[in-house]
Amino acid sequence: MTDRTGVTTRARPLVLVAEELSPATVAELGDGVEVRRFEGADHEALLALIPEARALLVRSETRVDAATLAAAPRLRVVARAGVGLDNIDVRAATQAGVMVVNAPSANVVSAAELTVGLLLAAARRIPAAHASLQRGEWHRSDFTGVELHGKTVGVLGLGRVGVLVAQRLAAFGMQVLAHDPYVQAGRASQMGVRMTGLAELMAQSDVVTVHLPRTAETLGMIGEAELALARPGLLLVNAARGGIVDEVALHDALKDGRVAAAGLDVFAEEPATASPLLELDNVVATPHLGANTVEAQDKAGAAAARSVRLALAGELVPDAVNVQGGSIAEDIRPGIPLVEKLGRIFTALAGGVAQALDVEVRGEIVDHDVKVLELAALKGVFADVAGDQVSYVNAPLLAAERGLEVRLLTDPESPDHRNLITLRGTLASGAQVSVSGTLVGIAQRERLVELDGFQVDLEPSDHLAFYRYADRPGVVGVVGGILGDAGVNIAGMQVSRDRRGGHALVALSVDSAIPHATVEQIRTAIDAEAVHTIDL
Repeated sequence: MTDRTGVTTRARPLVLVAEELSPATVAELGDGVEVRRFEGADHEALLALIPEARALLVRSETRVDAATLAAAPRLRVVARAGVGLDNIDVRAATQAGVMVVNAPSANVVSAAELTVGLLLAAARRIPAAHASLQRGEWHRSDFTGVELHGKTVGVLGLGRVGVLVAQRLAAFGMQVLAHDPYVQAGRASQMGVRMTGLAELMAQSDVVTVHLPRTAETLGMIGEAELALARPGLLLVNAARGGIVDEVALHDALKDGRVAAAGLDVFAEEPATASPLLELDNVVATPHLGANTVEAQDKAGAAAARSVRLALAGELVPDAVNVQGGSIAEDIRPGIPLVEKLGRIFTALAGGVAQALDVEVRGEIVDHDVKVLELAALKGVFADVAGDQVSYVNAPLLAAERGLEVRLLTDPESPDHRNLITLRGTLASGAQVSVSGTLVGIAQRERLVELDGFQVDLEPSDHLAFYRYADRPGVVGVVGGILGDAGVNIAGMQVSRDRRGGHALVALSVDSAIPHATVEQIRTAIDAEAVHTIDL
């Protein structure tokens, strides 16, 4: 059996595992997929297998370039069991509608612990003392160190690893400063951290530890001028990315004693076996071991496998790097399935794809990044009209291809609901279509609260029907009677009207799909102006 691409279809989606991963990682993929292992460094083998694959799991050795992606018409996701993505062409994947995911949180504990280990090793000169003892020497006075208690540590970058390091060093009795222009002072204050400028951090810290990504902005951030501001006896640790600390300037500062010692896990050029820094006795260095723990590797593999499962199910993947939703706040997550349903209901009401769509988000959730709700709306809008599987990656591409203009509108004011999401669109005819929903109660239950201007209060269950008709008595009884005769149980019913004797809407939530003949029987019996049935 073949699909429209000419590729043989399978009962279970094929997941290629290109590099060595733990049995627990493979088990995390579940029984719903077929797993095939191969050597990912063999690019020809990859090209031979990729046309059938729905998902590809890699580490760092497998090269996923544009040619590979072009040969993979069924591919939905490439998952990297780790943080770096240098071996994956993310741009080409996005153009192909392929989700790229990594495991950004898997190694944070390991990286934080290595940072503390390097700091302690540098402060107490542990490696040099160990080497001396191995040479048969016993020179205790040569290895006098310093305590961390009562000192000030400057944390450069207060992201996930930086926060963990700050917490651990605070437990040592250290005062914690931090520099990160993207972190609010109030959030830092809650953690007992005082935010400062870079110059102040360098001037007031006894220890400086680096936890920043390597970007054009951060490259060489700690250079000669910054090191000149440092207190005598500074200890510097970099277990983040090489190049953020100017290695020439650091070498000079270590040689003349302006910096007492350094703990380094990363270098500007790696492998760094010939680095002049390795010749200095006051440098403790490791070969980029931040993620090299059993636990971090297992967590990275398991996180990548979970992302593959979500992607194959068409669900939102929090660790996707080429989805435009940004980070997803916990307050946003419960609304994502609701907004997808609103999108499907919108398309059913519209009878096709609109020309323009506004995704309106109101209430306190607009304090967060709500871009993902726009993606969820688009995924729902195209779920029942696009031939291909709709994902959070290709939904914006589908909108662009169909000329759908999309706007995300936010307003902190929401008079009637704590939060409200409305999809409002314009059809080719000029007609307007809208649907609104919210979450209610502690359990965050989904509710439809508006359909084309009619106010309702209805749970969006799996089977819905909407009838618009001229307002008059007896309609509710007729609808209920016909559904009862057809054996369709009503879970919820709402009647709304624009004015007495004007237009009315009956919105139904039922336990099973309404047979077509029954739908038409109700249409005729109540002389409905418009009928929409939706099976979510």
